[in-house]
Amino acid sequence: MTINTAKLRIELYPTQALKSKAKPVEINDEVRAVAARMIELMQGAQGIGLAAPQIGLSWRLFVAHVPPDPDLEDEEEISELPVSCESPQVFLNPVITEFAGDLEPYDEGCLSLPGITGEVNRPAIVTMKALDLDGNEVTLKATGLLARCWQHEIDHLDGVMILDKMTQMSRLKNRSRVKSMEKAAKR
Repeated sequence: MTINTAKLRIELYPTQALKSKAKPVEINDEVRAVAARMIELMQGAQGIGLAAPQIGLSWRLFVAHVPPDPDLEDEEEISELPVSCESPQVFLNPVITEFAGDLEPYDEGCLSLPGITGEVNRPAIVTMKALDLDGNEVTLKATGLLARCWQHEIDHLDGVMILDKMTQMSRLKNRSRVKSMEKAAKR
C-alpha cells in the first residue's frame, strides 16, 4: 500500500487511530516521506509534536520541534539537559527508558483536540531510546517542555491522550467541548 502523503491530515478526537496502540515501523522511503509530511503538518498547525496515529497511521513514529524560547534563556542556561531543539526531530519506535525528577503540572494542548487544554502532571526528566531516520539508535535525555513533548507523543503511540491524563478539574472544565467533538464525529 502506497500512502499519498499530500492527503494526510491531522485527525481529530475521537477517531479510532487515536485510541489504539501503534505498531513498530521499519525505515524506508515511504516512512521518510510521511515523516517529512508530518513535520509540515505540525508546523502548519503551530504545534511542537505530532505522532503518526494523529494522521491515521498506526506507526510508532513521532516528530517534535520545541524551539528555544527567548523568554526562557535563563532556564536553558541553568539546565544541564536540553529543554528545546533547534530543528525538527524524527523518532521511530521510541521507548522511554527512565523517568526522573518530580511530577510537574503543566497545561497541555493537542493538535487532535483543538481548543482543549488541561493540566497534566508528568515527570520532569526523561530518557528516551529511539531510531533516527538513518536507522541509528539514539539515547537522549531531556527536561522541560522537550521532555513533556516526548512523553505526550509517546502516549499517542500507546493510544493514550491528554484526556486520559488530565487532572479531574481539567476534565470537568473540558467536558462539554469533548462531548461536542464526540457528537460531531457521529454525524
